[in-house]
Amino acid sequence: MTIFDALGFHWDRATLPRTVPSHAMERVCFHFHKMLPEYVWDASMLEGNPFTFVEVQTLLDGVTIGGRKISDQEQVLNLADSAKRLLAMVKNGEFTLSKPVFTELNGIIARKEALEWGVFRGEGQETTYSPQVSLGEYGRYAPLPTRPGAPDLNRFFETGVAALQECEPFERAIAFFLFGALQQFFFDGNKRTSRFMMNGVLMSHGIDAISVPASKAQEFNEKMVRFYLSKDASEMMGFITACHPAAEVILSSPKK
Repeated sequence: MTIFDALGFHWDRATLPRTVPSHAMERVCFHFHKMLPEYVWDASMLEGNPFTFVEVQTLLDGVTIGGRKISDQEQVLNLADSAKRLLAMVKNGEFTLSKPVFTELNGIIARKEALEWGVFRGEGQETTYSPQVSLGEYGRYAPLPTRPGAPDLNRFFETGVAALQECEPFERAIAFFLFGALQQFFFDGNKRTSRFMMNGVLMSHGIDAISVPASKAQEFNEKMVRFYLSKDASEMMGFITACHPAAEVILSSPKK
């Protein structure tokens, strides 16, 4: 089985950078901590959350925002809490590309928002409902169906993570984000949780985290639709790479 078979999609591996700037762990974690409000706001904007950047900063300072829905506020706080938990994991050497970490982060990110959170579809009380991803005018994308105990999802996850070990950290991180987004292991919060896992892989290897800017939300969504339809991740790989803080250096480096 090739890595593409294991993940369920493919990409042009020759276009990926051979070298990516890396730093000391303390430097990478400090940068993530300093940029946390921006990361949280960017992630919330990708979900269509109406909170402004200033409102996100205010909320993270412990001040509630009047006139906003409680659900929107909780989504922002969940993103902040999960970002802080991810940072603690990386700092303490606890982060791994594993199901326990994946489910723990989803349990924070999708708290009170999803049908169930912190478990793969089928591992909780709901064992029959299979959500689909809306692709707008292109219809809907149907991932693996929900089954009691999630045997297919667990098998796919284990096989996919094992296959990703052949990749260098930068490629592995982005590929995992797209893997989680495509296979929809959870009832909700799949893209958010998978991006946090992506950043966990990057920071664990001394590489700065990636945030998709709020200004590129429409472009992100359009490219994700094409990814769901084609199962070709080349475009998304390039897009996520271009969102990295050191994108100019990375994109000018030799390719594989």
